[in-house]
Amino acid sequence: MNSYSPGRRQRRSRGGSRRWGDRPRYEETRAKAPKKTFWQRVAAFFGNDSDKGAKKPATASPNGTQPSRPARRPESVEVISPRLYVGNLSFDATESDLFELFNGVGHVQNAEVVSYRHNQRSKGFAFVQMQTIDEAKRAVAELHDKEFLGRKLVVSGAKSSEHHARS
Repeated sequence: MNSYSPGRRQRRSRGGSRRWGDRPRYEETRAKAPKKTFWQRVAAFFGNDSDKGAKKPATASPNGTQPSRPARRPESVEVISPRLYVGNLSFDATESDLFELFNGVGHVQNAEVVSYRHNQRSKGFAFVQMQTIDEAKRAVAELHDKEFLGRKLVVSGAKSSEHHARS
């Protein structure tokens, strides 16, 4: 027979001898596993769970966007022809601006800003054709790292088609 005492309930242990005082508090369990947002759960469902085993790379920024590329120093090309490469050019620079800038150093035959075909927006670099190789070398010496329309220019010799074939 079962004895029943109205003031006392019997406790049954479920899965061990752990007592109420030994259980981790709600705040402790909450800090270990933060609740995922709806979209994180959807991404996890479709196998795109970033929390599984792999940690995020240290290069990722805190807001989750891709890190910017490290600055790359342009390779300096020896001036062997009167054709010059002008890099880090402002997107507002025009061919006439370049013509005036390089005309202060020597006689300019041609200035060409390279732009996208579909919207004619500048790609940020240009080619300038000087009269002689000596003028081209002087232009590199005077205008490389010079501030022009808010940016420091990169001026060097342009690679020729034979230079591309060797690379």
